[in-house]
Amino acid sequence: MGVEEAGRKKLALASIGFADVRVGAAGYKDGLLVVGLPVPKDDGLDAAAARVVGDLAARLPNVGAAARTFLRNREVAEFVSGALAGAMTKAVLAPLETIRTRMVVGVGSKHIFGSFVEIVEHNGWQGLWAGNTINMLRIIPTQAIELGTFECVKRSMASAQEKWKEDGCPKIQLGNLKIELPFHLLSPIAIGGAAAGIASTLVCHPLEVLKDRMTVNREVYPSIAIALNKIYRTDGIGGLYAGLCPTLVGMLPYSTCYYFMYETIKTSYCRTHKKKSLSRPELLVIGALSGLTASTISFPLEVARKRLMVGSLQGKCPPHMIAALAEVVQEEGVKGLFRGWAASSLKVMPTSGVTWMFYEAWKDLLLGSRLHA
Repeated sequence: MGVEEAGRKKLALASIGFADVRVGAAGYKDGLLVVGLPVPKDDGLDAAAARVVGDLAARLPNVGAAARTFLRNREVAEFVSGALAGAMTKAVLAPLETIRTRMVVGVGSKHIFGSFVEIVEHNGWQGLWAGNTINMLRIIPTQAIELGTFECVKRSMASAQEKWKEDGCPKIQLGNLKIELPFHLLSPIAIGGAAAGIASTLVCHPLEVLKDRMTVNREVYPSIAIALNKIYRTDGIGGLYAGLCPTLVGMLPYSTCYYFMYETIKTSYCRTHKKKSLSRPELLVIGALSGLTASTISFPLEVARKRLMVGSLQGKCPPHMIAALAEVVQEEGVKGLFRGWAASSLKVMPTSGVTWMFYEAWKDLLLGSRLHA
């Protein structure tokens, strides 16, 4: 009897889909998912009750459409593009980062190939990816914040300068003297690059400390959890921000030069060749040249920063950046300020080139024609 009754039942809406709502199907209406419920054919059910049951539906938000709308926002797309570009680049180039860090801080061989052999002999092939988990956790927010901040600040600064041209620059008054601040002379690209370096460093510096500790001394810091515990017990929360000031000092010239060189070379190249956009190989080369230039200019500061950050592991930690630079010159001469430069260039050039290539590709994918609007 129950089977016969069930056979007489019908569904008011028989399917669930993703098209617009129509008779005999469920779908999205006004941004919500409407799912029809089964309505039994019962002679004892009055017309009003049947309409209530027939109209009953579960209304759920259209998550897919909301996500697409969210990603179409220019700022969001730039942050996401930066995160994806950083992750994809680091996954491929992690071994070069490991070798570079060891050479900069003076651990093991002074030559690229010798350092490579030492790592493989002591830790196997996986040693080339030592600290790569923390490196990936570090690079995703770092690149998202850095590239997203650069784009936002650059646009905001350019917009502000247009307004200052019309209304005049901000002024300060000292007694009866009014001084106009020449903000219109500042480069939006340079300001954006400096802001990007500062923002990413302040947020992600603890992850940089963890990465360096795990890379230099894998035996003492075999995992992220153990590294966090030991640093906290030894130095407290401040240990995660060891070397923050020299990092900021070293980051400012690098970040400013890096973004300024990239934008300047790209713009000049496009103007010379009358192009509106560049191919992936062209972006790769321009990114690599920008990274090499910026790295060479700021490399002595990078050497001093690394010494300060991991100095406690070797039992000798210079009190400040100038002392670290003096110590390097005293021990190794001026050339010591560029120790590991070859390994750094070998890592920085492909990293910069590939990062910009992936970043521009993701921006094109997420923003499409709006990118050049």
